[in-house]
Amino acid sequence: MSYRNASLPAKERVQDLLSKMTRAEKIGQLVQPFGWKCYRKLEDGTVEVTEAFKEQLKAGGVGSLYGALRADPWTGVTLDTGLSPQQGAEAVNTIQRYAVEQTRLGIPILFGEECSHGHMAIGATVFPVPLTIGSTWNPTLFKEMCQVVAAETRAQGGATTYSPVLDVVRDPRWGRTEENFGEDPVLVAEMGVAAVEGLQGDDLASESSVLATLKHYTAYGSSEGGRNGAPAHIGLRELHEVDLYPFRKAVEAGAGSVMPAYNEIDGVPCTSNRYLLHDVLREQWGFDGFVITDCGAINMLVNGHNTAATGEEAVAASLKAGVEMEMSGEMLNKYADSAIEQGWMDEADLDLAVGRVLEMKFRLGLFERPYADSERAKVVIGRPEHKQLARQVAAEGIVLLKNEQATLPLSRKLSKLAVIGPNAHAPYHQLGDYTSPQRREQIVTVLDGLRAKLSAEQAEILYAPGCRVRGEDRDGFPLALEQAGKADAIVVVVGGSSARDFGEGSIDLRTGASNVTDNSWNDMECGEGIDRTTLHLTGVQLELVQELRKLGKPLVVVYINGRPITEPWIDEQADAILEAWYPGQEGGHAVADILFGDVNPSGKLPVSIPKEVGQLPVYYHSRRTRGKRYLETDLAPRYPFGYGLSYTTFEYRDLRIEPAVINESGEATVTVQVENTGTVAGAEVVQLYVSDLAASVTRPEKALKRFEKIELEPGATREVSFVLNREQLELVGLDLQAVVEPGAFDIIVGPSSAEGLVGRLTVE
Repeated sequence: MSYRNASLPAKERVQDLLSKMTRAEKIGQLVQPFGWKCYRKLEDGTVEVTEAFKEQLKAGGVGSLYGALRADPWTGVTLDTGLSPQQGAEAVNTIQRYAVEQTRLGIPILFGEECSHGHMAIGATVFPVPLTIGSTWNPTLFKEMCQVVAAETRAQGGATTYSPVLDVVRDPRWGRTEENFGEDPVLVAEMGVAAVEGLQGDDLASESSVLATLKHYTAYGSSEGGRNGAPAHIGLRELHEVDLYPFRKAVEAGAGSVMPAYNEIDGVPCTSNRYLLHDVLREQWGFDGFVITDCGAINMLVNGHNTAATGEEAVAASLKAGVEMEMSGEMLNKYADSAIEQGWMDEADLDLAVGRVLEMKFRLGLFERPYADSERAKVVIGRPEHKQLARQVAAEGIVLLKNEQATLPLSRKLSKLAVIGPNAHAPYHQLGDYTSPQRREQIVTVLDGLRAKLSAEQAEILYAPGCRVRGEDRDGFPLALEQAGKADAIVVVVGGSSARDFGEGSIDLRTGASNVTDNSWNDMECGEGIDRTTLHLTGVQLELVQELRKLGKPLVVVYINGRPITEPWIDEQADAILEAWYPGQEGGHAVADILFGDVNPSGKLPVSIPKEVGQLPVYYHSRRTRGKRYLETDLAPRYPFGYGLSYTTFEYRDLRIEPAVINESGEATVTVQVENTGTVAGAEVVQLYVSDLAASVTRPEKALKRFEKIELEPGATREVSFVLNREQLELVGLDLQAVVEPGAFDIIVGPSSAEGLVGRLTVE
């Protein structure tokens, strides 16, 4: 059989296999059931395949399984009922062996896993969330992290991941803000390319590579009112320049899979949008992978978007638009056959979709190497060096927002340090959404990190939570104030939580999104399905900070959260503010490293933080025609995009642009001198923005085009160079085609979107 011959081209193997398949077997390749429902864990730690799954294989097969190793409240898999890394690999092999050995054609299953910030399986390393990663402005570091995530996932048999998330955040009230890299398309694109290169490696068939899935395609971060899955009101020009740009760059980097978003754009759901899935993705960009829906998205065409009256219509609309696989739904299984019989689509539409799925299985080497190495899983997953990398990513992603009178770093000569607040010692609160259950010893809280940091000192740490993230209970205030009153300085850790309560939370059983509840134990105020009308701290957290301020001690506020926080009182009254987002399992060490100066903060904001929610949208990448001001305030954010302080200072000088005049296909080199003028070593993110001074269509006031993170010793100077070419100067013109128009461009190079040296480049 030719399809078994690994020496033949993948496309030739696909055609041979397709010729041997029944329609039922073809449809089966497009189906992806919930993986954790396909087996049972036995008392000895092994698993057995369920009878229901065996019957499904007999009826036509299963192309893929979603989340076979996923553990969280939605799946019901806990630390007690779940699988260790070695057991997980053996379980995947048991399922795979049945598919390969007990079905007519022996087509291996593609195991798809969630890996937004680490494999969502028990024992895997939990890295900081993407919003923290965006704050690092360090794609090289992120690529290294993705290589680790890929190795840990493939070691257990996972061959594809549903990441990276390349949505451009426009309204941070959106609960999924934490899953994204930020508000700027270039920053998001750089991280997307790093993810594809790190996850997929040089060879998809490698034991350390997984298939990357770009999501959510597209404009999911531009939803109406910041509500999850709401319509995106966006024109084609902005769609191409902003929301589609990161996806295009990641496709050019070789991404093998794409996931359409739940939302609609101008009335057309992304799941059935042929312009997006075929015309742009395949015809314009040359994408050669396969498209998989989000969970239950085809069903939404009938029950949600209501663009299809029947299941047959919905299935046909999706496949004819360019969908190849349905994530965790039953629509293709139920209606694909009848859709062909009723004439809604042709057999050729089915063959095209199946062929693309099969080709990726060949490229992944699943036919030659369908099984995981359980011994390797035991060794690779959760290694000490992976934890150290998680600590480094967290530290580089922490942003110093304020530091009055050099309050930070703290002195090790403190005799007593008060650590207060609901997020100071709440392990799950610092991990973010899409996280598996964790053993307590695997998570380093801020309190843990500070205790470890001061273990060799004589300093006493005084701890009290004070209150919860949500709720009006102030019973903890007296102890918190008592402890803080004894201390030389106060670190108060407040913010939010995306913890799904791991056994107590309310979960949407259709999509896995969390539901908002009023239960007293529920602190979740962020995450998928948790959108807000405000960005203020929830509960009585602000009141706790205000009471602590009255003690007159140095007050350091540490935010642990999944979206920006807008609290003017804290901005004005705190002596120092750190934004840590959700820093992952090593986050406590990273925060302690920053607080005591063992690491100099170098994070820069990937999103603008408004003064008031009424300023939204407040992203910097706005057009000149956005208006002037409000009655109550101007349009400037509290903290601008790209902003972040350091324990040292940097001076920019000698901006040069050579040549200063180019033609539309030419390029110019921009150089700037950056000096560390402080007393300690530090890292600085040098940012280059372009301002098109006059164009045929309105342009943003400025747009990020290049950036580089550099490290400098005290007194050291480095010349940083950027090359600008057509891509950095072009726009989508009146005819919706990319063009570089003649005219003057201001080139701004500096430490944030709000300041920098300015030079002039002219295009003739």
